[in-house]
Amino acid sequence: MANFSKPTGPQFSVDVYQNEFLPEGGRDVNAIVTVTATGGGAHGAPPAAGGGRSAAVVLMLDCSGSMDYPSTKMRGAREATAAAIDTLRDGTSFAVVAGTHIAREVYPGGGRLAVADARTRAEAKDALRALSASGGTAIGTWLRLADRLLSSADAAIRHGILLTDGRNEHESPEDLRAALDACAGRFTCDARGVGTDWEVEEVRGIASALLGTADIVADPAGLAADFTAMMEGAMGKEVADVALRLWTPVGVEIGFVKQVAPTVEDLSGRRTEAGPRAGDYPTGSWGDESRDYHVSVRVPQAAVGQEMLAARVSLIVPDPAGGAPVTLSQGLVRAVWTDDMVMSTAINAQVAHYTGQAELADAIQQGMDARKSGDRDGATAKLGRAVQLAAASGNADTAKLLSKVVDVVDAATGTVRLKAKVAEADEMTLETRSTKTVRVKK
Repeated sequence: MANFSKPTGPQFSVDVYQNEFLPEGGRDVNAIVTVTATGGGAHGAPPAAGGGRSAAVVLMLDCSGSMDYPSTKMRGAREATAAAIDTLRDGTSFAVVAGTHIAREVYPGGGRLAVADARTRAEAKDALRALSASGGTAIGTWLRLADRLLSSADAAIRHGILLTDGRNEHESPEDLRAALDACAGRFTCDARGVGTDWEVEEVRGIASALLGTADIVADPAGLAADFTAMMEGAMGKEVADVALRLWTPVGVEIGFVKQVAPTVEDLSGRRTEAGPRAGDYPTGSWGDESRDYHVSVRVPQAAVGQEMLAARVSLIVPDPAGGAPVTLSQGLVRAVWTDDMVMSTAINAQVAHYTGQAELADAIQQGMDARKSGDRDGATAKLGRAVQLAAASGNADTAKLLSKVVDVVDAATGTVRLKAKVAEADEMTLETRSTKTVRVKK
């Protein structure tokens, strides 16, 4: 472990967990990289001198016609947005956007952001009372407006909160994808679906592309608490644009780079080249928190007794002055060849755990897809495997969600029966939260 952070901000550390021993001819090296940020300001603290913790937030509120069916959705959305506005830290730049088949500025208007204080919070909440539901849904236009507003702010942290209740029916999937591509790396975004008439894949896709969280709020009465928690999370972020830089020696091939806690997110396809044999993988914004990443590389064959550096993992942020990126911390992934079978065949507990958590997420998705297509045998097999993995890893939350979809006969063996009737909200909750993981028991 190495730590390069300065004492004026959060301290970042990188810890590498692996079994570095390979048998003669062995090539595959796996490591879990734990990144931890500690010692930052408390949630709700004022911005640091010089704007180091300055933040800008845009709330995107679905105001399409379906938000009036039932009317509790629109009322709950207004109340939730008001609660989020109350949670804004003084000095935070913010705006509210109404989203339909177009995007409209609700507050403050004029293509600008307001600065949070008692007066602007009250004005914003007054503006919410005039919102009503009508029109269609084109989420890409909401995101593009949020991007324009956020880009006008001189803020270290740029964040969006998006709420929708329906499918993105008034623009093509290609238009939404283009908007996400344009916004990626410019701001992070949490996405929520309220009710049960929205598409899980769309909401999760928005959060994934913009390095935020996705969840379901089946009952509109739960929106205010969820929005408050999301805004508290945004206010706790202190360092933006953090990237995981992976450097590998000549001859080493990268298998994948995945975030595995608190959720599974494959970052492999998001690599940007960063010099000879180095690439950066985006991780978004950080507050006081810890995340785990699974790095898999393939090294050249070597004889017993040899050892090599398989990869160097660094945590970097852009230099505000425009110079070379600043290294916050780094860790090393090693390979050592041995003829001791006990040493070379042992599986590191962290690697084994997160391999199982990634399989759990895949099993749930495949099982739910099979269930929807009418493949009962396939659904039973995959969801049974998911139950087995959840039980073995101690993922009690996911096990509980699975029990709403299947009757568990024997969790240890993965023996289950599909339930004849499943509430749509339970089905969507399982799908939305399928990538959430638990950390390995120390």
